[in-house]
Amino acid sequence: MALAERVGPVLKEGRGVLNEFKTFIRRGNVMDLAVGIIIGAAFGRIVSSLVADVLMPPIGYALGNVDFKDLALTIRAAKLNPDGSVADPAIVLGYGKFIQTIIDFLIIAFCVFLMVKVINRIQGPPPPEAPKPPPDDVKLLTEIRDLLKDRTVPNPGPTP
Repeated sequence: MALAERVGPVLKEGRGVLNEFKTFIRRGNVMDLAVGIIIGAAFGRIVSSLVADVLMPPIGYALGNVDFKDLALTIRAAKLNPDGSVADPAIVLGYGKFIQTIIDFLIIAFCVFLMVKVINRIQGPPPPEAPKPPPDDVKLLTEIRDLLKDRTVPNPGPTP
């Protein structure tokens, strides 16, 4: 079997996959998702800068010149060689960075909440949904009920 005979079907299948990928990318929700991720990443950096550079310095100052990034608990100090190089690094729990990350998250979540609230207010209330038609069995029972209401029952007279 010649090489062209073996490669031809693979190339055709590859073109089909490429066309399928193009169709997938062109769908609106994929592009919306990509834009949302890019804007979300930029928004996250802005809020992180707001927290680290604007909010945390006054909070640290109010708490006695504490820089949250420097808060850590040393479990084991570093061991040095006689020449001054590090033989065994220190084990440090950087809980200050963790606190900083939690504060970042809370502020980002609050900002996203406010953005969604503003967008919902701008869009206004959703239009009322049209009532759904009742199922067929309910329609049939309603028709039977209406027919029974409209039917005039003859007076049977006295009972013997």
